[in-house]
This record gives sequence, C-alpha cells and structure tokens, in this order.
Amino acid sequence: MQFSQIYGHQETKQLLLNSVQAQHVAHAQLFFGPEGGANLALALAYAQYLNCETPTAEDSCGTCSSCSKISKLIHPDVNFVMPVTKTKDQSEALSKNFIKNWRTFLADSPYQTLNDWMQYIGADNKQGNIAREESRELIRTTALKAFEAKYKVVIIWLPELLHSTTANALLKLLEEPPAATVFLLVSNSTDKVLTTILSRTQLVKVRMFTEEEVMHYLTEQQNVDKDTAYQVAQLAEGNLQAARVLSKEMTSDYFTFFLSWMRLCYNHKFDGIIEQSEDFQKLGRENQKNFLQFALNLLRKVLLYGVDSQLITFLPPPEMDFVQKFSKLIHQGNGAQLSEQINEAHYHIERNAHPKITFLDTSIQIAHLIRPVA
Repeated sequence: MQFSQIYGHQETKQLLLNSVQAQHVAHAQLFFGPEGGANLALALAYAQYLNCETPTAEDSCGTCSSCSKISKLIHPDVNFVMPVTKTKDQSEALSKNFIKNWRTFLADSPYQTLNDWMQYIGADNKQGNIAREESRELIRTTALKAFEAKYKVVIIWLPELLHSTTANALLKLLEEPPAATVFLLVSNSTDKVLTTILSRTQLVKVRMFTEEEVMHYLTEQQNVDKDTAYQVAQLAEGNLQAARVLSKEMTSDYFTFFLSWMRLCYNHKFDGIIEQSEDFQKLGRENQKNFLQFALNLLRKVLLYGVDSQLITFLPPPEMDFVQKFSKLIHQGNGAQLSEQINEAHYHIERNAHPKITFLDTSIQIAHLIRPVA
C-alpha cells in the first residue's frame, strides 16, 4: 500500500516520511487510532516506504520488487501477528496459519475491524486473541536476519489482545531490539496495552477520517453517488468500514425524508405525518435507526450553526440552506429536548418498539417543541 492510496491524513503521512528521510526510524512504533480508521493502512504504507528501493519525497515508488511484494503481503521480511482463534479449518491458533486469509482480507479493505476479521476466518462466536504460543514464533521470526530488505518489519495488529506470555516476550524484544528490525503495533485501545510496552514505543496518533475524506472514499472507491455519500458520512462518524457497510444498507434519501418530516411537524400537519409514518415503517429497522442517527447529526449541526456559523465548515448547498433556516427555530430552550426526543425514538426502535407508533409519538413532541401552540 502507498500513502497516496489513503485518503487525507497528510499530517501523519508527513511525520512518517520525515522520520525515514531524517534516518530517525524508531525501532518500535504504535499506531493508535479508532476502529475503521487509517492506522493499519498507514502502518502498511510506512512498511512499504521503509523498504522501497527508489522512494520519492512523498511516497514509495510502488513498482520496485520490494514494493510489489509488500503490496501483495508476500515479502519475506514483512511479518504479521494478528488475533486468531481455532476454527474448523485450523486447529492451531497461530498467525502464520491464517496468513492467506489475512492477505485476501486486507486486499478487500485495510479499514475492517476485529469483528469483521473473526467472521472472515469463521470464528463463529469465539473471541480472538494473540495466544501464548505466538511468543515462540515472534522470537523465532525476529532472530532471523532480513532476507532482502533494509528493514525486517513486524506488524502486530491489536496488541491489546496479546496473551501475557506473548506480551512479555515482545517486551524483551523491545528492550533489546534485533538489528534492523522495526516493530509496528497497530492499536484501537492503548489503555489495554501493557504500560511497559507503551513506554518503549513511539506513539503515532491517527485521527478519525473527516466527513469529506469519507465522502471522497465512497464516491471514488465505492462508486456511491454524492448525495448518498454525504448522508453516509454523517452516520459513519469517521469510521470508514462503517461507511462501507452503511452505503450498502441505505435504501432511502434520509435528508429528503427528514426535510419533509420537519416541514410537516412545523406546520402541525398530522394527517401528513400519519402518511409519512407508513413510509418510516417500510424502511426496515436498520434504516429506521440509521435515519434517526442522521437526524441527530443534522440537528447537532443546526445547533452549532446557531452558536457560530463558522463551526460548520462543510455542507452541501441543500443541507446548508436547511440548517440556516432551521437554526432560527432551534435555541437553548428546545434544542436539548429535540435531541432527547430523537434519541429516545432511536432507543425504542433498537428495542423493537412499533416503528409507526414511535414515529407518530416523536413527531407530536417535535411539532410542539419547534412551534408551540399558543
């Protein structure tokens, strides 16, 4: 993977590039970021840049022998440790037994989560971890000199799931690192990683994706239309894997539905609300929950706009027009109550409440909040 294949995160990319160009490559680095974020992708791109035969100032070349092998995850000097478990096909829970699965898994997307990985390898309801047996493999792997690369790279995905024995083995390796070996730890929860390991790694903080970055990814990589991409980006909250899933689940134009809903509520047209409740029921439970989450996110933007219009840095024209107009109706007196009503509706839908009744009740409350009856 190349840095250019990762949307945004220019500040982190530049930090990593500078470390290599200044020959200040820390032997142990921890890429910390949220689920569905760019931390694993950045670690993969960094490993490729470290060993590229003809790197540029901005990226690995992508065409040399080393880049070709690393991009396919078949380079003998780039090793992976990841959470696994015993499955129907594998009686021994070691990373090396799942490397073929790992290659195809990452080829689909490097933004997937632990749950996605467990489902992919057929773990059923078992929980994955990095077992104690992995410690021997880790020691054996790092004891060998690099076959052909400048650096031997060990990428450990989710070190928070290390068995204590393996964690201690890793700690010893970090204390006395093998020559020309770089450990790249990729974590979602640093509070679950041994503090002694944390203290021996250089932390690379990876922020979540912005809404614009999610939109660009969806339109350019997933062929999602711009309107849907925008609405998905509102829901995904910087999680690219969640965005990929949501873009496939979304079956309705949430903004148009929300705009119509608010107009009916403002005008107290309850006959129209009853008709729309039928449409809400037809959405299906997942889309109902997603729609209500979208409504909450858009309402939050309305509230922010009312405080300071500069806080809203990006919105498509139709949504911005709505936010500007609706912000005149939302204030400290009703903003929190509106959020509470939609949150409560989401809570009930999640627990299998009748969608039509929930929508009607929420609509009545919203109608009175945004335009009280004299």
